Amino acid sequence: MTDVATPTIGGTVEPGFEAVREAFVRNFTDHGEVGAGVSVHVNGRKVVDLWGGVADLSTQQPYDESTLQLVFSTTKGAAAVCGALLFQRGLLDYDAKVVEYWPEFAAAGKAGMPVKYLFSHQAGLPVIDEVLTADQVYAWTPLIDALAAQKPVWEPGSKHGYHALTYGHLVGELVRRISGKDIGTFFAEEVAGPLGLEFWIGLPESEEARVAPLIPSPPPPPEMVEMMASFMGPDSLGGRALSLGGAFAVEGEMIFNTRGMHAAQIPAANGITNARSLSRMYAGCVSEVDGVRLLTPDTVAKVTETLTAGPDQCLVFESTFGLGFMTHGSFTPMLGPGSFGHAGAGGSLGFAHPDSGLGFGYVMNQMQMNLAGDPRAAGMIEAIQSSL
Repeated sequence: MTDVATPTIGGTVEPGFEAVREAFVRNFTDHGEVGAGVSVHVNGRKVVDLWGGVADLSTQQPYDESTLQLVFSTTKGAAAVCGALLFQRGLLDYDAKVVEYWPEFAAAGKAGMPVKYLFSHQAGLPVIDEVLTADQVYAWTPLIDALAAQKPVWEPGSKHGYHALTYGHLVGELVRRISGKDIGTFFAEEVAGPLGLEFWIGLPESEEARVAPLIPSPPPPPEMVEMMASFMGPDSLGGRALSLGGAFAVEGEMIFNTRGMHAAQIPAANGITNARSLSRMYAGCVSEVDGVRLLTPDTVAKVTETLTAGPDQCLVFESTFGLGFMTHGSFTPMLGPGSFGHAGAGGSLGFAHPDSGLGFGYVMNQMQMNLAGDPRAAGMIEAIQSSL
């Protein structure tokens, strides 16, 4: 990390939301922030849009209005929005069997599995037995074929466990089978385009220079190492899910700074965006933004009903999921009951709160050792609550 005790902060804050700026600055002085952005929309209007710090430690390039950031699993919310749109249009039935859209999925006893299990992490497919390389995952079809052939590791619907990397391909293949478009194209045309978002699942080469490299989280304190190894070690279900059985294990987090990773479509983990677009997307789910609203209240109610309970088979903690979205809970605190969205490994977060018409986005390059509940986001959410 670098000394950013007095970062240069750019952007705007509307009167009444000054506390959010103060919390953003404290992230640099108190929480080791290096480069980051935060944005808030209320009832379709942007009220906070801030950025600051350093985008690239090797060049000291500032983290500015044009900086883009890979946001890991925060991408899953974008994939969930794609599914919700297909449901809203009557093209996807969450209660239908997956095989109605994807016949090959019937293998290994999965013929009766409903679509909703793919979205709610109940499918029992967080890992695959086949060993794939990163390049095979980038190619899409090898992982799709492996998932279609895979036997679930638990009885579908009986438990839930975080499908850290398989979620995006499971959902993305449904989007492709129904719409005829890969999920990166569908998201670009149906979500990012109408709302004017700078948000990609599969980044064009022309935007690559804008991406801030991720900085791996500091090593955990000694007292946490053994505990983390027990549920995130390479042989644990959680560890296997997070590395896809080794496909991303060799280079670890730094593979996520490569052009090959950025260009691929991995709708569970490689979305690239900024805080402004993340906030605007979620705002567009619960209110009208410049004349565009993505989801109706009925659709929001459908996809945000919590479908899981009890310990997560991969994360150990209790996680709460609706149809592709994390819902407000102790593992994923947002703005209170009714909130829905998704966090990303290391700290990023995007969510909506329907009752207040709020959309929130936070992105950063300095990762911390967490999958959700990052203290930097938590401080800004607390500031938003006081501002509202």
